[in-house]
Amino acid sequence: MRIDLHNHTTRCNHAEGTVDEYIQRAIELGIDIYGFSEHAPMDFDPHYRLAFEEMEHYTQDILDAKETYKDRIKILLGYEVDYLPGHMDDRILNAKVDYLIGSIHFIDKWSFDNPEFIAGWKNKNIDEIWQAYFEATEAMAKSGKFDIVGHLDLIKVFKFMPKQDVRILAENALQTIKKSNMVLEVNTAGLRKPVGELYPSRALLEEAYALDIPITFSSDAHSVEQIGFGYDLATTLAKDVGYTKAVTFQGRDKELVIF
Repeated sequence: MRIDLHNHTTRCNHAEGTVDEYIQRAIELGIDIYGFSEHAPMDFDPHYRLAFEEMEHYTQDILDAKETYKDRIKILLGYEVDYLPGHMDDRILNAKVDYLIGSIHFIDKWSFDNPEFIAGWKNKNIDEIWQAYFEATEAMAKSGKFDIVGHLDLIKVFKFMPKQDVRILAENALQTIKKSNMVLEVNTAGLRKPVGELYPSRALLEEAYALDIPITFSSDAHSVEQIGFGYDLATTLAKDVGYTKAVTFQGRDKELVIF
């Protein structure tokens, strides 16, 4: 069973390709379950996300596609939500979707993974930034509002690596993810970034496996060409670590399937 749950549409203002083109490519690649998880609206950083007034259109786009392609592929509806206290909206958190991805893209409103703001890394203690990132991840998991942890170690995107063992830095976050019954995505987008590796790293995936944290798979595609990118690497790593099953969703309910 091939699963790809984290993908975007042009409605986020930084992706290319139509919903139909994405789905048709997923079908060509033999993907069985394909999820759209657009960047959810919020009253911060509006240029990189869906607008509130487009929520209904986005939902209808995906529901229409779900019906159109029901005999060829299973389409799921979700959101990727930025965990940013004071800026998340109940219209998203209570939306009728298959799943919500909780992601950390901001530390004190600094968009650390955006090349436009890479200068923010200068003259900072790298270990402290990593610690703040995982503290935010822990808080996100503790909130109980999300189903999937988005790209667990996104903080490594530009290869500013900590001196401290990342397993120690992430320990509390992983423990909270387990307690919150969340799913960890193996996200291939890191292969397309300066860091050149999957999210999460093998070391963190091994820690997740030891804690019996379930996984799912994601391309994090922002273009048709990125769909399914690195999927075999992701599944090979997961199997090497010990995983044999992945999670899919239906109306926020989890289902384990063999991959």
